[in-house]
Amino acid sequence: MKFRVIITQDEDGVFIAECPSLPGCISQGKNREEALENINDAIKGYLESLKKHNEPIPPSIYEEVIEVNI
Repeated sequence: MKFRVIITQDEDGVFIAECPSLPGCISQGKNREEALENINDAIKGYLESLKKHNEPIPPSIYEEVIEVNI
């Protein structure tokens, strides 16, 4: 499955990773790579919890990046 992850950097330089499809699924890291690894683990745990509680798993997100010349 594919999930969209948004990565931002806070004022202290910590990278915050959030998965909008999974409310409350947020992690962080000292760099982008670590934040991505940590959110991957968080998403897996979130999905395992959904399965355990017989909750539906949100569908994968498909998105495109469109370049616009101005």
